[in-house]
Amino acid sequence: MKRKFGDRANWRRVTQRQFKSRYVNSEKFTGYVTMYSIYDLKDPLWKTYGGHTFRIADKGYTWLQYYPKGAHYVVTAMFDDQGEIVEWYIDVCKIQGVTDQGVPWFDDLYLDIVVLKNGEVFLLDEDELDDALTRGYITVRDYDMAMETAREVLHAIREHRFPYFSMSLEHYRTGFVLNDVLRPGGNHDTV
Repeated sequence: MKRKFGDRANWRRVTQRQFKSRYVNSEKFTGYVTMYSIYDLKDPLWKTYGGHTFRIADKGYTWLQYYPKGAHYVVTAMFDDQGEIVEWYIDVCKIQGVTDQGVPWFDDLYLDIVVLKNGEVFLLDEDELDDALTRGYITVRDYDMAMETAREVLHAIREHRFPYFSMSLEHYRTGFVLNDVLRPGGNHDTV
């Protein structure tokens, strides 16, 4: 299992960035919301899903990331340099936490869900999850939790009850995270 940090401090592709984080406690959402803005990078990052190839990281791109308190997933909304959504990427995770410096993190459980702006949904890396169990990197309990979390998220998406699509679009449009600075523990605000 790999621990992933919201500030992506070790991501060498990006040479100039800005990271902001805030803690939110409201009826709609409780947890950390982060913004990762890319100002300069060595090479754009491209991904292909279902025959569609997308640039998900480039100069001027912004990623909003949601760490819902107590959930076993983290949602990343990726916006291009024109402010258009490229995709939502949902990482299934074992646990989440925050560093003493206020940087949210999660322990990745391999399984991912991608939702494109046209509504197409892809479940990714089931083979990696299976391999991790076979090699003893995760327990049967971790495996079952990852599969159950993915099923629940996919069901919520199909039933149009997954709030992060509209929430991220609204947050990007209003500059929700821009008005805050990174502070240990973040601020307590409403969504």
